Amino acid sequence: PPALVQLTATLDNLLADARLTGAQAGVVVADASTGRALYSRNGDRRLIPASNTKLLTAAAALELLGPDHRFSTDVHLAGTRRAGLVDGDLYLRGGGDPTMLAADYDRLAADVAGSGVRVVTGNLVADDTRYDTTRLGPDWTWDDESYYYAAQVSALTVAPDTDYDAGNVIVAAAPAGTTGAPPVVTLTPATGYVRIDNRATTVATGPTTVSFERTHGTNTIVVTGQIALGAAAESDWMTVWEPTGYAADVFRSALRRHGVQVLGRTVLGRTTPADARAVARHDSMPLAELMVPFMKLSNNGHAEVLTKEIGRVVAGAGTWPAGIAAINGYVARAGMDTATLRQRDGSGLSRRNLVPPTEFVDLLVAVRAEPWFDTWYRALPIAGNPERFVGGTLRSRMRGTAAANNVHAKTGSLTGVSGLSGYVTDADGRLLAFSIVLNNYLASSVKSIEDQIAVTLAGYSERAGATAAPGGTDTRRVPGDTPDGAPGPSTDVECSWTKPATC
Repeated sequence: PPALVQLTATLDNLLADARLTGAQAGVVVADASTGRALYSRNGDRRLIPASNTKLLTAAAALELLGPDHRFSTDVHLAGTRRAGLVDGDLYLRGGGDPTMLAADYDRLAADVAGSGVRVVTGNLVADDTRYDTTRLGPDWTWDDESYYYAAQVSALTVAPDTDYDAGNVIVAAAPAGTTGAPPVVTLTPATGYVRIDNRATTVATGPTTVSFERTHGTNTIVVTGQIALGAAAESDWMTVWEPTGYAADVFRSALRRHGVQVLGRTVLGRTTPADARAVARHDSMPLAELMVPFMKLSNNGHAEVLTKEIGRVVAGAGTWPAGIAAINGYVARAGMDTATLRQRDGSGLSRRNLVPPTEFVDLLVAVRAEPWFDTWYRALPIAGNPERFVGGTLRSRMRGTAAANNVHAKTGSLTGVSGLSGYVTDADGRLLAFSIVLNNYLASSVKSIEDQIAVTLAGYSERAGATAAPGGTDTRRVPGDTPDGAPGPSTDVECSWTKPATC
């Protein structure tokens, strides 16, 4: 049809952008109802997908775990009990919940106290054995590890706020009352597990240059730079080294507040005895709800926890290899040709992930038949919608165009890698599935090319015999646009666009 010829010419022209000279570009568009291809450019080329990888992980989690799946965290007593005295150990057992807040550990401690326990003669044992002890994902770069998007993965962890970036603390530095004094540094949640090495200075005037860096292999966070009197506090999210110990520290402090004394030390990584008695339990939100912060904010930690949880549930092993094998099994059954791709982690942070755009489209088409499709579709970021947990990583893109509040798609970003894969309703009311994966470019950003393609698809009409011009997309650099080329520790990150310094 003439409209299809024009669509092909328009997309070809967009992909001729000088920013893609010498780069690799794969783009596939199909009718989401029939699977009929409307456009394919290098569709079978294996490309690094960045966080488009989360499409595989999310679909497999909804299918293999189920939308109602919850993570549980519980407390058990082992030993003899006489009134308020327990002659034995107290076990804090993690079930992988990436949404555990300090307040949740406080409620667990209150329940322990409410059961009448006052003194535990033995140890506080942090049981994280649901998953293995491999904390960092395959192929992750060493210089990312202290930043929030590359947090260590444990079955027992803490999130500092309701973005649920588990395994992180929020570090804030506010000016002292006098010049020359170090800033006032606070942690959220408050914990003695992290040590602050404060080398920063309060100055009379001048720009804020405070920065935070965790020393490798430790929980020492070094604060450097300056902050002026009266300036707003500077904050950042930083990963902890060994999140199991972090969770145990937060829980022990909560027990103390509620009048429960544990006389022994904190022991990590021991399994809860089968005959231990349960005294408290916390269940997470269901997976259907977790999909929103996971996909809207592109939460890497959620992807990796879900990968290990899939491995545990399907194969009895909470490991990356078991989880990836189960994910690949599901997506193969859904129609992806897994012989043409490689998945190394759940989030897309690994640069050894390789997925052809046509396989993304095959998955996007196939999952429309799944009973959980509506949950999946709603969880994808929505272009141009300013609400943070609606628009997500697309909230500042494609505003004022036919793609706004229309495109539901997963973003992806690493240095030299960008992707956008999902759905758009065209001008005829047809749902289209598309995948755009761009690799090996040197420009600071190619997001506007993706946006122009999506806007073009939103205006496509076979009935009218014309394709809308690709203009109108807002390509100004605004908060929430892209981390490509942005200052900070690394751009090897699929950012949630909310964290200072890294986004």
